[in-house]
Amino acid sequence: MPLRLLSANIQAGSSTRAYRDYVTRSWSHVLPNGKRMNLDALATLAEPYDVVGLQESDPGSLRSGFTNQADYLAERGNFPFWSHQPNRRISRIAGSGNALLSRLQPNEMLDYALPGRIAGRGVLLARFGEGAQAWDLAVTHLSLGAKSRMLQLGFLAELLSESPRLVLMGDFNCDFDAPEMRALYRQTALVPPNERICTFPSWAPQRSLDHVLVGGFDIIDYRAVPAAGSDHMAVAVELTPTR
Repeated sequence: MPLRLLSANIQAGSSTRAYRDYVTRSWSHVLPNGKRMNLDALATLAEPYDVVGLQESDPGSLRSGFTNQADYLAERGNFPFWSHQPNRRISRIAGSGNALLSRLQPNEMLDYALPGRIAGRGVLLARFGEGAQAWDLAVTHLSLGAKSRMLQLGFLAELLSESPRLVLMGDFNCDFDAPEMRALYRQTALVPPNERICTFPSWAPQRSLDHVLVGGFDIIDYRAVPAAGSDHMAVAVELTPTR
């Protein structure tokens, strides 16, 4: 059976359907109103997948109604295993981090802070399987600045360099062929996708910022799908191990 994976920047459950919403709906960055409906839609989206990686998932603050959004999505989507890596918190008003929802039981869960000019970025790493069937999956959200991304991708390249079968998913804030991505392909088994899919902004996608990179797998399907009201499209993939 193919392995079905989804990566989604969920914008903490907020709705953004036009650039003007960043201003007219700025209250959603501090208030929980309207997010439950989006989270329910995200849970429905996630339910068919084996493993889901989330970015900008609120661990429990005012803007999420003090709800850990990864916990909520795991329960609503019937995922028996989940983990959350809080990376950035603004008092009790807002928080953000990476998360993993899984139907497969990880052997190990690790989380690391990423280097950068401004703290608050990280990578969540899950290890599955044993022996020749073992594989790693990492969820990350990189910085907006190219210099910080260069440091972060160098860290990820070293972290993942010894894994022959792996997946790295998330919001990279750059294209998969950006100059800072070269170290990743040079030092790990990861390879660029065969096609460019645009994921941002979700209402008129023009930029390819969100990716699922794989090594040691064959890609059967690779596509962008709407992620409820988020300003990013999600990336859905189906994989089989390379023989």
